[in-house]
Amino acid sequence: MDQQDVLSILNQLRNQELKSYRVSKEDFNAFRTILLKQEDAIDFRGNAQHGGETIYTYEPGWTK
Repeated sequence: MDQQDVLSILNQLRNQELKSYRVSKEDFNAFRTILLKQEDAIDFRGNAQHGGETIYTYEPGWTK
């Protein structure tokens, strides 16, 4: 997974084109590194799954 792939996925989540996205254990570090550089990183919610996968959703204001 390269930077362009991750940015595309993040934009699709922001625009509600995707409801959620499942990140594999192998891609987690690359995905998270790029995610944390986003201005709205706090609006992305990661839900850890068994086996090391994480499901990300975009939920502005979920931390309030």
